[in-house]
Amino acid sequence: MTAVKDTEIDNSYNAAHLLVLEGLEAVRKRPGMYIGSTDTRGLMHCVWEIIDNGVDEALAGHARRVDVTLHGDGSVEVYDDGRGIPTDKEPRTGLTGVEVVATKLHAGGKFGGGSYNATGGLHGVGLSVVNALSSRMDIDVDRSPSQQGISFRRGVPGVFDGDKPTAAFTPGAGLSRKGKRVAKDKTGTRVRFWPDRQIFTKDADFVYDELVTRARQTSYIVPGLELVISDLRGSEPVTESFKHDGGIAEFAEFLSSGEPVTEVLRLQGTETFTETVPMLDDAGHMTPQDVDRDLFVDVALRWSNNYDTELRSYVNVIATPKGGTHVSGFENAVTKAFNDVMRSSKVLKVNDTDVVKDDVLEGLTAVVTVRLAEPQFEGQTKEILGTPAARTIVRKVVLRELSAFLSSTKAADKRQSKLVMEKVAGAAKTRIAARTHKETQRRKNALESSALPAKLADCRSNDNDRTELFIVEGDSALGTAKLARNSEFQALLPIRGKILNVQKASVADMLKNTECASIIQVVGAGSGRTFDLEAARYGRIIFMADADSDGSHIRCLLATLFMKYMPELLREGRVYSAVPPLHRIEVMQPKKGQEKYVYTYSDDELQRKLAELKKKGMRVKDPVQRYKGLGEMDADQLAETTMDPRHRTLRRITVDDAEGAAQIFELLMGSDVAPRKEFIVQGAYEIDANTLDA
Repeated sequence: MTAVKDTEIDNSYNAAHLLVLEGLEAVRKRPGMYIGSTDTRGLMHCVWEIIDNGVDEALAGHARRVDVTLHGDGSVEVYDDGRGIPTDKEPRTGLTGVEVVATKLHAGGKFGGGSYNATGGLHGVGLSVVNALSSRMDIDVDRSPSQQGISFRRGVPGVFDGDKPTAAFTPGAGLSRKGKRVAKDKTGTRVRFWPDRQIFTKDADFVYDELVTRARQTSYIVPGLELVISDLRGSEPVTESFKHDGGIAEFAEFLSSGEPVTEVLRLQGTETFTETVPMLDDAGHMTPQDVDRDLFVDVALRWSNNYDTELRSYVNVIATPKGGTHVSGFENAVTKAFNDVMRSSKVLKVNDTDVVKDDVLEGLTAVVTVRLAEPQFEGQTKEILGTPAARTIVRKVVLRELSAFLSSTKAADKRQSKLVMEKVAGAAKTRIAARTHKETQRRKNALESSALPAKLADCRSNDNDRTELFIVEGDSALGTAKLARNSEFQALLPIRGKILNVQKASVADMLKNTECASIIQVVGAGSGRTFDLEAARYGRIIFMADADSDGSHIRCLLATLFMKYMPELLREGRVYSAVPPLHRIEVMQPKKGQEKYVYTYSDDELQRKLAELKKKGMRVKDPVQRYKGLGEMDADQLAETTMDPRHRTLRRITVDDAEGAAQIFELLMGSDVAPRKEFIVQGAYEIDANTLDA
């Protein structure tokens, strides 16, 4: 082993070892600190920075249009018709305003002074960071008397000898281009940049669909602003334009799904709060000072008859997908508003427990926006608002406005508020019932007591790959089915005739209905948003009703119950309809190997089978037996035709298009009679009167 001399190792650490990165050099050295990454996500972040500058102009009331163009040479161009970046000289640096915002970090009009009251940019680094990470950036400003422009190469101002980023470049400060004359009433800024491939990965690219999604969202948040996205990279140019004068009310309507319970409600208000911020005094010292700020709250919400919650939140134009103080204030306010009004209006009785946040948010689509100067965020990603005052102000505004709506005496508002309070009360009852069901849903062992309905004839197996629950029409059929079933894996639950049409009924009425409640309890997986597929006690659910029109109606009512409250079972293909026969043909003196009894399932099949037997010279007993119900079969016949997996036929009830299926159920089973009547009348012309079971 060779010894290493002490002189070969420099253990010193002094000022000469310190590296000072000046200006934009720091951005190029550590781009991840400013844009998160150097892949597609970081590249898209650069585009958002430029677009947000134009959107901020719109927020300030100075821009009406933002154009974004993806060019075939890999560059992006963003134009806004705002005031235009100042082109006069900034007194402290001696540089033009364009050079200052494009080359100096933390420079811009968003640090106070009244240029912007609410913005998406906070730190004044957007344009300068993108400039530092671009192999070329061109900025052209429309300001009277003429258009002026400047170019940069990796953050350094100068002149390109050509239109490409690879053209010869001569460094030099100042506005280097003068264009056409500009009218006094016309202003705007055009920024075009080519990403520096020394910084970004080879596969980093601009994603058109992300731009479209962001543009659509922003057009709702800033009503009246038109955003145009153009992609010129392919063989055929693609352009989409977005403008929504209705603002977040249109956004809530766009996001909402299902049948509406209320119209889109708009809750707005402005409150003032005092914030202590460090500011530079005349002596050059940072001292805490109290600053009065305005916070504007704008919320759009709508309840529908489904169970999902769609909640979007924004601060100025920044999406906050992880919420923050404004969202917590909103959720607290809506919960309190419902509890207060439902107590005063006796929707909640004295002994009823308060509704909780999940009850109120069920089926709610809400867009929560706040606007304020210099919002505080938790972390650099701006995903969570941290301004403490937002919680108090949003809570105050939403509580006041929503309580006024829920307690309104106007006929239209009163009708809607009654429906939504009934929905929330029903959700609370469902939650409580589901909790009870969950406690009793698993099969009890010998030491436990079962709370399952007494009329359930359960099976012995716990293997969900084998177990089946037959929902049987009528007690008479139940007796035969008990003898026909295999009690190892087949369970029976009788229902008395036609159950409640849950498409018309409220959740509370459904839970009061003995048959519906028994079915949900026996299935054991809860209902609605609390439904847990893994907790289902049986692998298959099979409807077994008579092969007549009443039986068809019962199957339809059962399918409605499962579609509305347990749709996951349908989506997973675990719900079936048994197919009992309609006729039994008894063959006289059958030959060896021939069946004595032949079953048919429709009148057409009966005629075909009779003709076939006659052709073979086989005689049948007359008249042919026609089953009026399952109760007319003996156990062997029911097992052979309907229950024995080796011989039976099952029809699987599936849902390929959930939204389309929901619309059909609403048409056929809902409260609105006129569309259903029209459907029946149109279909009546296609029915053969001779086939009616009357």
